[in-house]
Order: sequence, then structure tokens, then C-alpha cells
Amino acid sequence: MFQYNGRTKHVFLKGPGCQWHKRSKNGRCTLATMSSTGVDGHLQKRCPPHPISDPVVLRLVNSSSLCVGRVEVLHRHEWGTVCGDSWDEEDATVVCQQLGCGMVVSAPDAAWFGQGCNAVWLDDVNCTGREDTLLNCLARPWGTHSCDHGEDACVVCSDPVASQRAPLRLSDGPHRCAGRVEVFYENRWGTVCDDHWDLEDAGVVCRQLGCGTALSAHGAGHFRAGSGPIWLDDVNCTGTEVALSYCRTKGWGKNNCHHGEDAGVVCSDSSSHHTAIHTSPTELRLVNGPNRCSGRVEVMHDHQWGTVCDDDWSFPDASVVCRQLGCGTAVSAFGGAHFGQGSGPIWLDNVQCSGTEAALSECLARPWGVNNCDHGEDASVICTGTATNTPARLRLENGPSHCAGRVEVLYHHQWGTVCDHGWSLAEAAVVCRELGCGTAISAPGSAHFGQGSGRIWLDNVNCTGGEATLSECPARPWGSNSCDHREDAGVVCSGTNPLQVRVKDGPGPCAGQVEVLYNATWHRVCGSSWSLLEAGVVCRQLGCGPAQSAPVRAQLRQGDGHALLKGLSCRGTESLLLECQQREMGPGPCRQGFTAGVVCTEQKDLIQSCSVLAGLLGMGAMLCGTLLVLYLWTRCGRRAGRSPDKPLIQKTEDTGTSSEA
Repeated sequence: MFQYNGRTKHVFLKGPGCQWHKRSKNGRCTLATMSSTGVDGHLQKRCPPHPISDPVVLRLVNSSSLCVGRVEVLHRHEWGTVCGDSWDEEDATVVCQQLGCGMVVSAPDAAWFGQGCNAVWLDDVNCTGREDTLLNCLARPWGTHSCDHGEDACVVCSDPVASQRAPLRLSDGPHRCAGRVEVFYENRWGTVCDDHWDLEDAGVVCRQLGCGTALSAHGAGHFRAGSGPIWLDDVNCTGTEVALSYCRTKGWGKNNCHHGEDAGVVCSDSSSHHTAIHTSPTELRLVNGPNRCSGRVEVMHDHQWGTVCDDDWSFPDASVVCRQLGCGTAVSAFGGAHFGQGSGPIWLDNVQCSGTEAALSECLARPWGVNNCDHGEDASVICTGTATNTPARLRLENGPSHCAGRVEVLYHHQWGTVCDHGWSLAEAAVVCRELGCGTAISAPGSAHFGQGSGRIWLDNVNCTGGEATLSECPARPWGSNSCDHREDAGVVCSGTNPLQVRVKDGPGPCAGQVEVLYNATWHRVCGSSWSLLEAGVVCRQLGCGPAQSAPVRAQLRQGDGHALLKGLSCRGTESLLLECQQREMGPGPCRQGFTAGVVCTEQKDLIQSCSVLAGLLGMGAMLCGTLLVLYLWTRCGRRAGRSPDKPLIQKTEDTGTSSEA
């Protein structure tokens, strides 16, 4: 440290030869001409931080996430820790970036994730936060420090999902430990280009697959050309990584190759007592638990769900299940049918995961269906919840308000849609509750509010309707679906309905020009595509009778060139105009120059009609009764064999005779 023009400067040696660097408040610059003896005797030599000269292999340990833990670096084939002296978020930012773990959340020191052992390799690490790797940061020489393991530096990164190991397989080889290298990314298998492919890269592949050491690293389509995307190119592994996805590459999908350059591997171990469960990620679910992230573990095989035996079931196995389901980290791993006994086949037994696998399909286990268990030994898991341990964020898009629209969820920092398979009012009710939008009015599917884009995050969502958030409802794993965006789910909640309707300039409350309240202003409705279907919904919302007509010839007044709902399309069964599809929702010019009108049947007209009808029916009934009496009277007289007047005449004659007597 020295004073220069009244300002304090921090000066560091770069390395052997004592070339000096200084760091000021405004940045870093090089004093290339300074000697180690100082400037006018004011500089004193100290143990100098310098750029780390060796390629740095990093890991975060002692937590259940690959992106959270104590920082360890590999040097001279030995893992060691980093001292917490001067450790800050700029240093942690570089670690998170190098590991592909998103943004830094915190940079704790003082062995927050437990004390390490062996060497303390680095001290006084000094990054700006803009470096690509820890390699580019200043630090004291390897192994030079004034620390103990009680000061070990740690990191918490924001995105534990990003660093998950991408599943691997070897295809078209003589056994599972030899063949063309294929990697699973974005739900598709793809190949690896052989540019710079060597034994170090092959060694990482063999290690990740549990296939021993690499015997050879092949290129130029040695195992036949693959198909699909070429996911990786210019792979550059140090040989110590635990997964190929941790090695440096150009980036996913970036390459200048064709499938004639697909990379291959031959590993030493061609057989094992345990084998990898499957060549692709196996579909999982947790059942009979309180939410989708807790319950009995079930796997899909041969188009049938089955359970997992608890033999050797442990916390690392549970961690893999939670990670694959996007349910955060494992809280506990139960056996003994903790969440009840399952039924059907017991697909897996003696599962053995390291805890860092991206999917249960990467773990070793006995062959499918081979076990010595019963359902009293079904394995279970309790996970923390979502990957961020908070409910997934929701929004409703492309609707008339924030309480109606296409359902979208935020996962892995990306918005995506929900498939309408099994979508019903129960799921819609949960969405409305979570958004504070009242009760569910309808749960339209088939991209009612337009097709979304990007990922389809959820499918087969199955809520009871009582859940507080959509994240609590059982569903297929994040991103696993059999849908396209034509099946995007939507919701209409009661909320505060912005589309209040009235009619004006008509003969009564059920006829006139349609107006809608939008942003505290009444707007008319554009008459394009206006029909009896739309008019019927308006009549229903107004509490009137059925629509009689849907006139659109009422021209806008001069200067009144704005209407609201352009391209309105109703099925005719909606209860509210809010539920109808709108294209380009919002005030705007109506090109045709006509607004929509409606003529509904008024309720009083219906009542009067019913009264008249009742009167007519009453009169008809009286007339029918009179005719019936006359008819019966005539029929009875004829049956007696005399005319109807005879009894009356006879009675009169008898009376007269008696009087005379």
C-alpha cells in the first residue's frame, strides 16, 4: 500500500520477478516498470497474489446440490479448499459462472458448509466478477496462505438445475461400454463431434458411465454415423471431471461438423453385476404423498408403472429422484412402504446412485423386474419442493385481464405453457386462487387464448382443487409431455371482471349498441365477425333472454374512431364476454367503421308471452270442457234409447195429471 497524490493504492506482485500490479478504487492497471525494491522506498514486497497459472477444476461439496457448497479446486491431483480471506460475491460470481450454475446468491465463508481437509490451495482470491474462470483471477501462489479450514470459502448459486449432469450413452458398439458417444439434452439424444476428441475426454465418458478407464478415443464415424443434433464440439476435458457436461465446449448445439465426425469411445469395463437402468431418462412420479414432490417412488417401464424396492435405498438415490422431478433437494429417503404399498410390478431393486446423476436412469441397479422384494418394501422420497423451494410463478397471458388467459409457469428461468390433458375446473380453481383472482369460471383448452411458444412445462396436471398452488398438484415431470402448443391450457377467473357490458341507444335494457368497460372507460365493440353467437353471450351476461338479432349497421359517429374487441369469437356457450377469444385485445380503430349491436328478448316480454299463453291455454281448456260435457250428455241419451227431450215432456204430463186429480 502506498500514497500517491494523496490517494491510497493497493499494489500486488504478479508473480516471479515481482512485476507489480496495482488495484485502485477505479480499477486495475499494470505498473510494468516498477521494481521489487519499490518506488522511492515506499513499496514493500509481500506474498503476492498472481493470476492462477494452472487450469482450475472446481467443485462445490458438502451439500445436496451441485451448485451450493464449499469451494474446492484440484491442484497436483489433489482436491483442496479456498481460504475465505477477501472472499466476496465477485469471486463467487466467477465460480458460479464457471460451473454453469447461474447467478451468485451469496458468498459465505467461515466454513459455512463444513470444514474441508487436506490442503488450502488458494488465498486472497481477487476477481472482478467478469472473468470467465477462476484461472483469470488474482490470488496468492498455490498453497501459500495464512488460514485454517475454519475459514474455508463457500458459494450459493441461483440455479442448481443448470449444472445437472447430462445423461450419456454409447450406441452401435459391441457392449454398453463401447460405441458412439451420445448425450441427452433438451429431451433429445445427439452426438459429439470428434474435433480435439482425445483420451482425456473419453476417460470422462467412461467414468460417468461406470465403465472403468478409457482404452481408446475414436473419431471419423468409427461406430457408424449417428443422427439428430450434434450437441457438443471442441470438447476439452482435463480428465478429472465427473461428467462430460462439465468439460469445456463450444456450447450446446454449436458446431461445424457432420455425423461423419461423430466421436466414439471404448472403455475397459464391458460387464458389471449392476447395469445402468436404461438408455434414456426414465419417467418418474411420486404417489400417495401430500404433494407431487413427496410420496412412493414409481417408474414407468414397458408402458406400466411399478415401484422401487428399498434394498440399498439411500439419500443419494432420493436426491436423484428429486432432481429429476424438479423438486429441489431431498429431505429424506424412506423404505418400508412409508407412503403405502404400491401394486403391480416392482421394477427396480438395489438402486445405487452417487447422488450427482441427472436421472435415475444413470444409476446402477439390478435388471428390470429382477428383485427379492414385496410391496411392503416400496421406496419413498420427500423433497423440499420446487427447484427454488418456492412455488413456481404463474401468469395468464393473451387474455383480456391478468385474471384470464393462457396459463404459463416459470421454471428454470424460462416461461412455458401447460398442456390441456386432464385440464379441468379443479386445476383452474387452483390457478385462480394462487393469482388472487377469485373463483374459476371456466378452464378452456385447445389454445383458447392463442398458442404459446417455448417449452411446455407441465402435462397431466391433476389437482383436487384444494391446493394452494399449482406446484402442489401431481403432474408429469417438468418438461415431460406429449403435446404441442395447440393444446395450451387456459383459465378464466371471476376476478374483477373488466369486461362489464351494457347496451345504449336502444329501445330498452336488452337492445342497443354494445359497450364494454375497459380501463375505466366505456368502449364500443367492433362489428367485424359479429354474429348471433357473440350476441347470445352478451344477452346472457345482461340477464336478458335469447338473442333475436345481432345488428352491425350502426355507424360510428364522426371522431369516435375507437372500438374495443376486434376479431371477437365466441362459441355461444360462454357465460361472460370475458370467456370469448379476442384477437388484439384493447382499444383501437375499427376498420369497417361499424359497431356491434344486439337485440335480446326482454324478460318482461317472456313473462307477458307466458301469461298470454297461459290465458289461451285456460280458455282452450274451458272450451274443451264444455264440448266434452255436451258430447258425453249426447252419448248417454242415445244409450238409453230415447231422445234427450222425452224425459222432460213425460215429467210435465205426469205433473199435470196429478193436479187435475
